[in-house]
Amino acid sequence: MAAAWLHDVGYSPQIAMIGFHPLDGARFLRQQGWDERVCALVAHHSCAVREARLRGCEDQLTAEFADEESALRDALWYADMTTDPDGRAVLAVDRLSEIASRYGPGDIVTMFIEQARDDLIGAVDRTTRRLAESRSI
Repeated sequence: MAAAWLHDVGYSPQIAMIGFHPLDGARFLRQQGWDERVCALVAHHSCAVREARLRGCEDQLTAEFADEESALRDALWYADMTTDPDGRAVLAVDRLSEIASRYGPGDIVTMFIEQARDDLIGAVDRTTRRLAESRSI
């Protein structure tokens, strides 16, 4: 739950260091004494490694924070990809379109979203399936 609440903390100008919010946020949380797992989930939220590659900081991200590739990680990505900037529930495909539209063609975030689309939709699909299975138990 903490990673979901804190995943975008790196957008704060007061803590931004390199201008890549997943890594800036995770580093800040580590400095504040947060659990390493929370920091790593923040660092890798919503397929951040793909954007890090485009920004030239993939090595920093992967050296400092492990990507656990778990159901919990998928659930964090699900929450980010099925909620719009105003907190409303949306379909993941609509969220991806909203992000690309907000940043515009040629922006690094738009390029990242296009490259990460299958990974993000995969996490949403896996989480949706897990939620459905848990309801049938």
